[in-house]
Parts: sequence; C-alpha cells; structure tokens
Amino acid sequence: MPTSHPRHAADAATAPRAPSRARRVAVVAFDGISPFHLAVPCLVFGEDRRELGVPPFQLQVCAAEQGAMRTSAPFSIVAGAGLSALRRADIVIVPSWRNTAEPAPAALLRALRDAHQRGATIVGLCLGAFVVAEAGLLQGKAATTHWHWAQAFADRFPQVQLDASVLYVEEGNVITSAGTAASLDCCLHLLRRLCGTEVTNRVARRLVVAPHRQGGQAQFIERPVPVSTGDQRMADVLSWVSKHLSQSHSVDSLARRAAMSRRTFTRHFQRATGTTALQWLLHQRLMQAGRLLEASNRSIETIAGDAGFGSAVSMRQHFTAAFGVSPAAYRKQFRAVN
Repeated sequence: MPTSHPRHAADAATAPRAPSRARRVAVVAFDGISPFHLAVPCLVFGEDRRELGVPPFQLQVCAAEQGAMRTSAPFSIVAGAGLSALRRADIVIVPSWRNTAEPAPAALLRALRDAHQRGATIVGLCLGAFVVAEAGLLQGKAATTHWHWAQAFADRFPQVQLDASVLYVEEGNVITSAGTAASLDCCLHLLRRLCGTEVTNRVARRLVVAPHRQGGQAQFIERPVPVSTGDQRMADVLSWVSKHLSQSHSVDSLARRAAMSRRTFTRHFQRATGTTALQWLLHQRLMQAGRLLEASNRSIETIAGDAGFGSAVSMRQHFTAAFGVSPAAYRKQFRAVN
C-alpha cells in the first residue's frame, strides 16, 4: 500500500491543471544507451494519443554529445537537441546511464540542477538514478534503482534513503525507478499523475500492459499486484474480491473462500501478491474509489459504499492518508485535466 510522507503533504495536495500549452519533455540520451531504456519515455510521452484523452506533449531527445551516438544494439542514433532543451523542459528524464561508477558530464549535472531549481520534474529511470543523485537532487531523500546495482548506489550515495524493494519512488518533483521494465511503470505513474487513472488505463491497454498500482502524489509506490498467479485458487479469490469490494471481507472469510487454513492462505497470498490480504484489499478499494471519482457523478457517500469503505468518513481518512488529498479534491483535480 503506498504511504505518503508528511514532508510532502503540500506537494501531494497540489492539483494538476490542464496545461495552457503542451508540456515539454526532454529525454537525455548518451553514447552507449540502451534502445529499450530510451524508447520507454518516448513511447509514453512521444506519441500522439489524443484519441485516448492524452493531452499533447512536446518530446525532445537531447544529449551532451554531438553527432551519432552508439547504442547497446548494432545501430547508432542522433539526438535532435543539445542540453539547452533542458532549460525549457517541464519534465526531464534520464533513462539510464553507461556505468554506475562513471561520472556524468558536468554540463549535464549543471543542467539537471538548473531545471530542478526552476521547478521541472526530474526523473531518473533505472541507472539514471545515479545521475540524478550525482547532481545532488536526492540528498536526504528516498530513491530506488535497479536491484542489481543497489549496493553500489548505497555505497556511492550514503545520504540517499535507498529502497530497492519498490518499483519507483516519488519525492516532490524528483522520481526514480527500478530497472528495465519498471521504467514503464514509472512513466505510466507520471502520466497518471498528470492525466488521471482512466486516461492512463486506456494508454496501458493500448500498450498491452497492465495498469500498475497508482501512487497519486504518495511518496512510496510498492510492487504492483499481479494480474494472474500460478495458484488458481488464489487467482479466483483475487478476481472474486475485485468484483465484490462493497462487501465486508476478512482474512478468515477469504481463507474459507480459498478452502485454506488462515495460515496457509496468508502464506499463499503473500507469495502471490507481495503484500498482505488487508493491504491488498485496501488498495483495491482505493483504486475503485479513484476510478468512480473520476468517471462518475456519484456522491462521496455512495462511492464509499460501492468501494467497501462503509462510510464517507472512513474513505476520506484512508484516501487522504494514501494520496495526501481528499476524495473531493481528487475529483476536482482530475476533472480539470480530463
């Protein structure tokens, strides 16, 4: 279950607004970059998906180097802009880095600091977190990176609160992600923060990927709940509960539905989802509430009952604790975007 942090309550409550112009996204390429890592932010922010309700973005691939750059695949690329693109960008994405021990160019670090200082969102995907940390933008903050390089990151940046168990972490206007495919989760999270759940779900379906756990403005985003599991009984329980969130559920009642003892069910559930049954259930209810707030005109009280919170007061408490914003403010924010 995502948890918010009191230091960022103000950030969490900041309402996204429909921009008066297309948001500018600068993606930093470099010699030796992985085509996959470069393609992920381009796929999410670089394609015209206005028919899905996605507002237009102006994406530029930029680099400190000039001319053709090698990739980790047998072809080269040429960036369309230099680092000056970061001066105008609303979002700056560093999709990876060559080597965990190799310093980034001073010009790139300076450009990242300047962009951050004027309010741009800075994103370090996978090993890109090393570059963001080297720029000094993660001092005393939480972050994540590829699990394989987590110890190297911790050794090099001891002032950063590294959590290698999560897919991505957001603190203020700095976001970092775990490795490889988690970059897609992170970019979809950022799109969700800007455009709301329904729009992002449509994009995820178009990309043929599962929409992941929504973090809203919360600081930590944990592992997503898998859409399927090798344990058919557990898969059936997850599917059934998702369709009956308005009902009252307990660990014991779910264990009975799975025809397991409480202890066995708890163990299987943890293995299948990476979390506890009650945490998973709360998350599903929060997601359902978010969808209904965005897509329907039902009252807060009705949505609280439909999502299984029992009362508007209970839903308001859980929603605000998770996302740092009240249900009413959440509805207003994403109605403004959509």
